[in-house]
Amino acid sequence: MAREAHKPARAADQLALLEELKNAATRLGFEVREEKLLREVGYRVRSGGCRLRDTHLIILDRGLSPGTQIDVLVDLLAGRPLDDLYLSPVARRLLECAAPAHQAELAAD
Repeated sequence: MAREAHKPARAADQLALLEELKNAATRLGFEVREEKLLREVGYRVRSGGCRLRDTHLIILDRGLSPGTQIDVLVDLLAGRPLDDLYLSPVARRLLECAAPAHQAELAAD
């Protein structure tokens, strides 16, 4: 995955990036929740975004690694208007690199 080349390798750096992306999501109007997602036979639960009435949610499985949680956030935030947000160069590069792929997926749907 091309995104892996842009993600920080150190755990502390990944945690800082994760927090930055969660804050960016909040500033973009999402409510970010970290939940323990239970898995049972017959259905598959995973992290992602949804809408509950007028609230846009991002639910992150607490059991996922910080790197995987970053991937979820990047997928959901890619292509959003980020010009008014301050983002670190690493976060901005991740989101900008993911945006073209995100736009291609939307065009295919």
